[in-house]
Amino acid sequence: MRVALLGYGTVGSGVYELIQKNTTAVKTNFDRKLEVVKILVKNLDKYKSHEAYHLFTNDFNDLKNADIDIAIETIGGISPTGDYLKHFLSHGIPVITANKDLIAEIGSELIEIAREHNTILSFEASVGGGIPILKPLQESLAGNEIKNISAVLNGTTNYILTKMYEDNMGYDEALSLAQSMGFAEADPTSDVEGYDAMRKLVILSTIGYKKHIRWTDLPLEGISRVTARDIAFAKDENYKIKLIAFSEDMGDAIYGTVRPVFITQQSKYAKIDNEFNAVLVEGDAVGELMFTGKGAGKYPTASAILGDLMDIIQNKKILPSYIYQDEVKIIKHYPKEAKYVVRFQAKDLNLLAAKLFSLFSDHGLKLTLASETQSLYVQVTESNEKTLLEKLNQITETFNCNYIHYLVYDK
Repeated sequence: MRVALLGYGTVGSGVYELIQKNTTAVKTNFDRKLEVVKILVKNLDKYKSHEAYHLFTNDFNDLKNADIDIAIETIGGISPTGDYLKHFLSHGIPVITANKDLIAEIGSELIEIAREHNTILSFEASVGGGIPILKPLQESLAGNEIKNISAVLNGTTNYILTKMYEDNMGYDEALSLAQSMGFAEADPTSDVEGYDAMRKLVILSTIGYKKHIRWTDLPLEGISRVTARDIAFAKDENYKIKLIAFSEDMGDAIYGTVRPVFITQQSKYAKIDNEFNAVLVEGDAVGELMFTGKGAGKYPTASAILGDLMDIIQNKKILPSYIYQDEVKIIKHYPKEAKYVVRFQAKDLNLLAAKLFSLFSDHGLKLTLASETQSLYVQVTESNEKTLLEKLNQITETFNCNYIHYLVYDK
C-alpha cells in the first residue's frame, strides 16, 4: 500500500512515525507492504535534514504523477485542500482526513465523489482526535435511533476553563498559558469562539440523526465573555462552567448549539478537565454511552488516522453515512424548561432586582450581588429560552444594562 501524506505538521509527522512503526505488523498480519512514497509540504527547506527528505515535495503534480494507493490529508483548511482530495477521490483513490472544517463545509460533496468512483473518504480523526466515535455511530449503533448527542469537543477551551476554575486565573492569563503549552494557536479564534466545536458537533449530528445539518444554521457562543467572576460565582454555587456542544433530534426539528453552560459537580462532564474531550450519545435501544479521551494532539489524532488506514488495508469499505435529508428545521432557542444563571451589570442594582421579582414572580428567583464588579447574578427557571430572552430584553431596554445568560445543563 503506497501512501501519500499531505502535510507534515504535528499530526502529519505523527502519522508518518506510526506508519514506520507498524510496517512489520501490517506485513505479518495482513501480508501487505505499507510505505509512504510522497509527502507534500509547503516549505521544503524545513525538512532538508529529515532522513526521508527524498520523499518530500512542494508540488502537488508530483503526487498526481506518483503511483499512490491511499492519500492521507493533515494540511487543514478548505482551499486548496478540497481540490487535492477531489482529485484523489475522482481517480478512485481512498482518502483519509482529520480536517473537520472540510468535512463540515463540503463533506457531502466529497462523499458523493467517492461514491461515484467506488472509493471512500474516511474522517474518524476529524471529530474527537483519538476518541473513536464516528465508527461506533455508523456501525455499532446502526440499529439505534440516536436521540441526542452532547460533548466537550475542544481541548483548548476546556483547558482554559479548567485553569480559570482550579487556579483562579483570568481569561487572558489562562489563554496565554494555553498558547505557551501548545494547546492554543497564536490566533485562537476558531477554538475560543466555538467554531471548532460546532463543526465537530455538526459532523456527529449529521451522522447520528441522518439529517444534513449546516453548522452555520446553529446558534453559537464561545468562552471569551466568561469572566473570572463568573467562575468564582459558579464555584460558590457548586457549579462548573464548560463549553458544551449538544444537539437533540426532536422529530420534526433539530436543536443544536455550542455554548458555555453551568454544570453541577455531579454532571458526567464535571471530571472532564484540561485537554480531555468526551462525547455522550443516547440511543433508543442502548441508552447512554460515553466516549472519553484526548481530543487532539500528535499521537491521539494520528492513532485515529491509522485506524482508518487499517480498515482500508483490510478492505473494509465502510461508506460514511453523511448524505441525508436536506431540509431540516432548526430550533434556535433551547425549547425545554430549564434553569438559567444570568449575570447583569447595571448602575442601580436595587431597582433592577425589583424589576426581576416582578417579571419572575413565580419562578423561585435567587439573587446574588457581586458588588466589586457591579454585577448581579440571578438563578431562575423558565419554560423555554425564548420566553426567558423576551423578559431579559425588557430589562435591558428599561435599565440600559448588559447581561449574559448561561443554561444550567443537566447531563
